[in-house]
Parts: sequence; C-alpha cells; structure tokens
Amino acid sequence: MKQQRIEIIYDFPQPVEKIFKWIGDHNNLGEIFFPFKVTRIKDGQGDVNGVGSVRKLSAFPLIPVEETVTAFQANQLIEYRVTSKYAPIKDHLGVMLFESYNGGTRLRYTITFTGVVPLLGPALKVGLGQGIKRGLAKLAKKSL
Repeated sequence: MKQQRIEIIYDFPQPVEKIFKWIGDHNNLGEIFFPFKVTRIKDGQGDVNGVGSVRKLSAFPLIPVEETVTAFQANQLIEYRVTSKYAPIKDHLGVMLFESYNGGTRLRYTITFTGVVPLLGPALKVGLGQGIKRGLAKLAKKSL
C-alpha cells in the first residue's frame, strides 16, 4: 500500500512561545484533532509532554490509538509516532516545526503513514488533513 503524506503550513499571529506551549500540551489537542478526544497517559522526560510522553486519541466507534513523542525541542520541534499495537495505520511519523514568521509563528506540520487496508490511507489523508486545518484555524483565533 502507498505511503500517504499530509503537509500543512499554517501561519499564526501569536508568537512561537505561545503556539508551541498550546500545541505542545497533549490535553489541548482534542480541539485540533476533533472528533478525537486526546489524553496524556504517560509523562515525558524533562517535560510532561516531552520525549517519551504518550497520548491516547479516541473517538467512538474507532479503536483508540496511542502516540509517543520521539523528539521535543522547546519552541522548535515536536516529533511523534503511532505506537499502538493495533492501529489502522503503520509507518506513522508526525513532525511539527515551529519558527518565527512576520511577528507570529509559522508551523510546518508533516504527517506520513500507510493504511493497513486498501483505500483507508487515502480516506484518512483527506479527513485528517481537513480536520487539522479546521482546528488550526480555530487556534489562530484564540487569545492565548
């Protein structure tokens, strides 16, 4: 099956420190990944949301999925992988790069994965990409 790739570049009016702090908190991510509820289930090293932290994404009737943070550099980078044994995708990698841009923040967000059954990958790519863009637009309007 073909690897899927989602690439999102989103500019926020808020400074990097505020956007990184908000997105970096697992418990806020349900607003971006709606309809998934996101809960941190294991604290990371050095930062509760840092390397080694695990979050669970759940949305009825889907099987919950766990993601583990594999790289974390404050105000610069968050990288994570799906680490559930039973997930509808494999070879998943999410990378969020944060940079100052025009007085605000530019987020470069890339997700790659492969669906485990035919047609699942392309469908997830469209749904996930559109959902994340909607969530980021809501975040851009927040006063953080």
